[in-house]
Amino acid sequence: MNLVFLGKQGVGKGTYAQRYSKSEDIPHLSMGDLLRAEIKTDSELGKQIAEIINAGNLVPDEMALQMLEKRLQQSDCEKGFILDGFPRNLNQANLLEKSLDRLGKKIDCVIDFFASEKTLMERLGGRWQCKKCAKIYHTTNLPSKVEGKCDLDGADLYQRADDKPDAIQKRFAIYEEQTKPLIDYYKEKGLLLDMNADRTPEVVLKDLSKKLQEKKKQLQ
Repeated sequence: MNLVFLGKQGVGKGTYAQRYSKSEDIPHLSMGDLLRAEIKTDSELGKQIAEIINAGNLVPDEMALQMLEKRLQQSDCEKGFILDGFPRNLNQANLLEKSLDRLGKKIDCVIDFFASEKTLMERLGGRWQCKKCAKIYHTTNLPSKVEGKCDLDGADLYQRADDKPDAIQKRFAIYEEQTKPLIDYYKEKGLLLDMNADRTPEVVLKDLSKKLQEKKKQLQ
């Protein structure tokens, strides 16, 4: 199945995408990972992306799509894929639809992971990261053995600026303005599947697998 995972920051869609992709043996395509991978290739496109990011600007939709389209043509995407972090707005959704049409593919289902703001604030506000190896910890869900120190290398942990309360609220506002309209867009196409992510990851993944298996049968 060709899937799109949507959801606010902190809802856990990246984690669900990673785990579901392993269980179904389909690639998890995170836009952030794809950008970093393209930069590492030192291709002409990679150099352009690096220049844009280093200047503190957002990669244009058309350029991001060019990179994504190249990735979707690889053999491991033939059985399906999970898009995480793209599309983020209606323009990207329209461009994606045209791109998939060119490739003879289409989106089968869009999962909207949702959770209460209280849950999201607790998840994001409790995140700490190692300054050296970038391993992520959580004060409640995944604390380090020694407070403020990384288990792997003993380096100091820090809280990213975008995980502080004011920054989180700004990120939520951007999501509401730019990404939330995608929910209605995909609902009108009959592709949307709501997924309550206020529950434990194990319960969410079990429910997700069950509903997507049902969806798969409908498509056959």
